[in-house]
Amino acid sequence: MLRTKKIIWFLVPAFILYLAFFIYPSIQSLYVSLHDWSGFAKDMDFIGLKNFKELLGDSLYWQSLRNTLVILFLGGAIIFIIAFLFTSFFTSGIKGKKFFRAVIFYPNVVAPIALATFWSFLYNPRFGLINGFFRLLHLDVLAKTWTGPDLIFWSVLIALIWTYVGFYLIILLSGAEKIPQDLYEVAKIEGANRFQTFFKVTVPLIWDVLVVGIVLWIIGAIKLFEFQFAFSGGTMVPQQIWTNAVYMFLVSFGKRTAIFRLGYGTAIAVTLLLLIIIFTGITRLITKRERIEY
Repeated sequence: MLRTKKIIWFLVPAFILYLAFFIYPSIQSLYVSLHDWSGFAKDMDFIGLKNFKELLGDSLYWQSLRNTLVILFLGGAIIFIIAFLFTSFFTSGIKGKKFFRAVIFYPNVVAPIALATFWSFLYNPRFGLINGFFRLLHLDVLAKTWTGPDLIFWSVLIALIWTYVGFYLIILLSGAEKIPQDLYEVAKIEGANRFQTFFKVTVPLIWDVLVVGIVLWIIGAIKLFEFQFAFSGGTMVPQQIWTNAVYMFLVSFGKRTAIFRLGYGTAIAVTLLLLIIIFTGITRLITKRERIEY
């Protein structure tokens, strides 16, 4: 009984912080989303669900949602496939894996703004390194306007994949490196090849770690924001790379129009929270399986 009370008292500070910094802001956001408010006026005009009804007919909202979902699903699939390949590579006993792991993880210790600026320089159609490399090889046909309307979204997606693949590789490796080598030796004795060993031994034993990685990617992809701003040089972000988080900022703080619409922007934020809850819940549901102990 005394032990239980001690545990409760240790949990109370964390619970208070959770209420103060998550539950209360979420409730406050829902309240603001039901009002027409610029963020400066003293009084808020209650309009009910009109902000959400407006979202249904807002083509820019749906365009940004499409971009968000493409980054979430396509970008996430590519990131985890690459992370799986490197995990298989590093768990095969190759020499120098610490060096290669550090190189792949390096983008995650650099500020996203610096990385976005770096990629915008690479993609520059006039003096960028990518087009310069193609011209050096006399492959001018491959020198494209990478930041033009037709290619900028895919250019940003490639940059995002390069930026975040190291983080999820480290997550998968953190689980894979804890697997006893005896299990791999048994699999080898049984005649399993590298592919079979990875999917029959490694993946089942890092399943919980994989689920955590997927949930983190869902949260990160849906609220992706700063990379696009830095990539565009801090000016107006091209519509082709808007995500819901970017659109929320532009609407809320008068970047789309001269009017600050914090109420409408908060309604967009509420939909982002719902997306995170829905996709996280679905992920937990479809990845639920019996836990394997080792």
